[in-house]
Amino acid sequence: MHLRRSRSVLASVALVGIGVMSPGAGAAANAAHAVSQAARVMPFAPTHVLKQTLSFPPDTQYCRANIGISCYQPAQFQRAYDLNALYAQGLTGAGSTIVIVDAFGSPTIAADLQHFDQTFGLPDPPSFHEIEPAGAVPAFPSDPFGASDRSGWAVETTLDVEWSHAMAPGANILLVATPQSETEGVQGFPEIVQAENYVINHNLGDVISQSFGATEQTFNSPQEILNLRSAFVNAQAHNVTVLGSSGDFGATDLESDFSCCYPFRVNSWPSSDPLVTSIGGTQLLLDNAGNRLAPDVVWNDGFGAGGGGLSTVFARPAFQDHVRDKVGAARGTPDVSLSAAVDGGVVFYYSFCDYSRNNPSTGMPPLCGPQWHIVGGTSEASPLFAGIVAIADQAAGHRLGWLNPALYAHPGQDASRGMPDITRGNNSLVFCSSSCGTPSEVDTTVTGFQAVAGYDLASGVGTIDAAKFVAAMAR
Repeated sequence: MHLRRSRSVLASVALVGIGVMSPGAGAAANAAHAVSQAARVMPFAPTHVLKQTLSFPPDTQYCRANIGISCYQPAQFQRAYDLNALYAQGLTGAGSTIVIVDAFGSPTIAADLQHFDQTFGLPDPPSFHEIEPAGAVPAFPSDPFGASDRSGWAVETTLDVEWSHAMAPGANILLVATPQSETEGVQGFPEIVQAENYVINHNLGDVISQSFGATEQTFNSPQEILNLRSAFVNAQAHNVTVLGSSGDFGATDLESDFSCCYPFRVNSWPSSDPLVTSIGGTQLLLDNAGNRLAPDVVWNDGFGAGGGGLSTVFARPAFQDHVRDKVGAARGTPDVSLSAAVDGGVVFYYSFCDYSRNNPSTGMPPLCGPQWHIVGGTSEASPLFAGIVAIADQAAGHRLGWLNPALYAHPGQDASRGMPDITRGNNSLVFCSSSCGTPSEVDTTVTGFQAVAGYDLASGVGTIDAAKFVAAMAR
C-alpha cells in the first residue's frame, strides 16, 4: 500500500507495520505517556510481516493482549465523542449526505459495509450510492501504479465509508470514485476536482471528506495548487463543508518519489487550503466501554504522527488572525483533531483481495476473503468528523457550510462550544535515511510543534465533544 500524506497507516495481526516501526508490546500502556518523544518511522519501503488474519472483530482487550496496541469498536467512539446524547434526541445525521471521495473506490464496499453494520448492530444507511462522475473506474485490481496501490485505495475507501457511518448512522453516504490514483503533485487531482464540482453542482451532498493529500513542495509551483481550487470555491458558494486529513508524518511529509520524508517542516494540500477544514490526529486511551482513561494527546505513537504546520502557499486567513502569534503570516494546520493513532486504531472489515499484503520476494500471495483489521491515520479522523458535521447539519436544519470561521470565532470558549483543548504531545518526527537498518544508519529529526493551551500547530483548536459541538454549531 502506498502511504501518502493522509493515507491510512495499517496495523493488524497480519502485519506489524507498513512502512513504520512497531513500538512493540506494551505500547498501549506506554504510548500515552511517551508523547514527548518523536515518532520514528522507516523509509518508504513497506515491510509486511504476514501472520494469521482475523475472522472476527477484535476488541480492546484482545488487541492489547495479542498485538500490543489498543483498538476500538464503534460503540466506544460513540461514547468517547459524546454521541449517545445526540442519538437519544434523534440526531443521527438523518437528512444529511456525507460525500466520500476516493480514487477507484472498493469492489466490495456495499457488502462490506452491510457486514460491518450487522456485526456492530448499526442500521444500514438510509441511502448508499456510488458514482463515477470523472470517468469509469477500471476493473479491480487494474492500476498503473500496481495492484498494491489499488488495494490501498480500497482500504482507504472502506475506512472512510464504515467509520463515517459509525459516527452518523442516520446519514446518507455517497461514495465518489475517481479513475486515477492521486499521487504526490498534480497527478489524480484534476479528476478529484471534476468529481467534487459535479457533486456540488448537482446538490448531491452536504459534507465532503477527503482522506488524501500531497506535499505542497511536490507541486511544480504554488500556481499548480491554485489552479486546482475550483471545487472548494464552489463548495463555499453552495454552503458545502469540505474536510481534509492533515497527514500522518508529523511536521514533515513524503517526497515526490513517496520516500519519507523532507528533512524540514512542510505541509500538504488540500488540508492547507483555507477553504478546507484541516483534520489533525489525536490518540485516545479508552476502556472497553469507551470511557477515557487519560486525556487525549497529539497522535505520535511510533507508527506516525498527526500532520500540522505552516503552508508555503496560503497566507494567514482572517479566521486565524487571533492566533497570529502561532501561525505568523501563513495558513496554519490543523484546525481540529480527532482519533488517528494506530495504537488506538479502529476495527474495520473488508473482503476484497488485498494485494498490498502480499510479499513477492517470499512468494506470499495476496490475502483474499473476509478480513478484520485495525487502521489508523488522519484518514480516519476526517470521516469521523464528517459524521459529526452531518449530525450538526441535521440539528441546525441546514448545511453548516464553510466551518473555519466558526471554529475560531470565540477564543477561550472552545471547551464550552464542544472543542476541548489538547495540551499534551507533539508532532515531531524522526525517520531513517535510506541506510536504515545498516551499520551506517542515520536518523533525521524534523522538530514539530508542541501542544499548548489554546490553539497550536499540533492539534488545532482542540478535539470534539459532539453533544456540545453540535448544539453550538446549530445555534
